[in-house]
Amino acid sequence: MTLAKPGHTDNHSPLPQLWLVTDEQRLPNPLDAIRRLPRDSGVIFRHHHWPQRAELAREVARLCRVKHLVLLVANDWRLAAAIGADGVHLAENLAASGRVAPCRGWVRQGRILSVAAHSTRAIHAAESSGADLCLLSQAFASRSHPGQRPLGPIRFALVAARSRLPVVALGGVNRHSWKRLPPGCAHGWAGIDGLI
Repeated sequence: MTLAKPGHTDNHSPLPQLWLVTDEQRLPNPLDAIRRLPRDSGVIFRHHHWPQRAELAREVARLCRVKHLVLLVANDWRLAAAIGADGVHLAENLAASGRVAPCRGWVRQGRILSVAAHSTRAIHAAESSGADLCLLSQAFASRSHPGQRPLGPIRFALVAARSRLPVVALGGVNRHSWKRLPPGCAHGWAGIDGLI
């Protein structure tokens, strides 16, 4: 499914420009953060090891529908289908290893496929997998990956420029750091701490 014309700066795309990524350690109960999101934002529900994951996912889905938010479930298309999510977000290694195939039929029914990427090679793998969106990380220093060298604004822009997909900046991004990225290099931004 192609939701936006090729080119990562298409701001007329129906894909959100602002994404909240849930995190079971730093954001155990994401509902309050979701309530604060502006209409037409997006949520990527992770909480991979949460004991009541399906129950929380249903609550998140209900709230996203009420608030007119796009909801993707990370790495679990069956849960995404069960709760009526708008699509699925895959980790870079899942997309690169060809593990997109099991969810491809469901995604082709008008769902969004988002893929994480940390390099140009990963972006090309996301494109080959049929992704609609790419979350490029790590833009800046991040609590998610302490000690890992971030791309920084210039390298981020150079890598993003090689994408035919809309690129969303992830990793240490917030309302302030987002402005440090060169204008037009990304479709939007995603965060955990930057939105809570």
